[in-house]
Amino acid sequence: MIAPIVTVLGAGAMGSALATPLRDAGWEVRLWGTWLDDHLVAACRDGQPHPRTGVPLAAGTELFTAIELPSALDGAELVVLAVASAGAEEVTWRAARHLGTARAVLLTTKGLAPDTEGRVRLLPEAVADAAGERGITLPPVVAVGGPCKANEVAARRPTASVFAAPDAELAAELAKSVATEHYRAEALADRDGVEVCAPMKNVYAIALGIADGLGERGGHPWHDLKAAVFAQAVKELVLLCRSVGGDQATAYGLAGAGDLEVTGLSGRNKIYGARIGRGQSAVAALDAMRVAEQTVEGVPAARLATHLVDQRAPDTWPALPLLRAVTGILDGEADPVTRLTNAVLPST
Repeated sequence: MIAPIVTVLGAGAMGSALATPLRDAGWEVRLWGTWLDDHLVAACRDGQPHPRTGVPLAAGTELFTAIELPSALDGAELVVLAVASAGAEEVTWRAARHLGTARAVLLTTKGLAPDTEGRVRLLPEAVADAAGERGITLPPVVAVGGPCKANEVAARRPTASVFAAPDAELAAELAKSVATEHYRAEALADRDGVEVCAPMKNVYAIALGIADGLGERGGHPWHDLKAAVFAQAVKELVLLCRSVGGDQATAYGLAGAGDLEVTGLSGRNKIYGARIGRGQSAVAALDAMRVAEQTVEGVPAARLATHLVDQRAPDTWPALPLLRAVTGILDGEADPVTRLTNAVLPST
């Protein structure tokens, strides 16, 4: 029996990590690196652990460089888009003409995207528009979310993800097709809810990181503040889900509270927030992250989220004090402690 082909677009941490459950589930996996991934592909070809996860690439995974995109997609039944949000539309535009055999696109990218008129879109709409520019209609786009740390997925540690599509039966079928003993997915119909939770948990993880940084600076934990931040973040995820027509249950589940929990424990957005909590300015902390080649996707997401609320649900602003606090801190407001405290603790 010939194994079905899945092409993963993006050889970064998550793209490479997903090769593990996909190979374990019986797929022929092709991992394609963008024009920014040459050093990652080279390391894997040399048999080194992946530079971003520290875990060797799953045995049998085929590697492709940026110029080999048509070959990487030839005959693929499933395509996984696993690039950073800033590159999602460009990669889709380049790949669109080679997706003729694909049944679906799994979207692991997390972000929001403005169109040419400034209207903020969720990523499934944005990548569909990018393909449309070439006269191509994308296969169904399935949002992949939930608390999935790339190094844990690659190392076969138990992971619960979410596959969401308007066609819930398709989401369930695809979730089953990639499931292994260690990697499993819940199927949902609420793609928009999953898609808004995905970038927003990065925004709120910055605030969770600030609480951690305060503890590191003073030598004493700020767990009470962090817990209050977490609770307020979940409340706001509920409102944001509603603002895009999603289900509030999504915010309470794996895609919302679950992903927020793991992102607030580790990851680039949390680390960025911790730098601010330790006393760095938002600008200096971001510059340090860039020098370390660490993208902090919560920063652009926070600014785009404010436009999303203005455009779709401006009446919810009084119930979104934490989003306002984070954007204020990113804009350089002094005293982030007071800003967070006033946002998440009951008023006196």
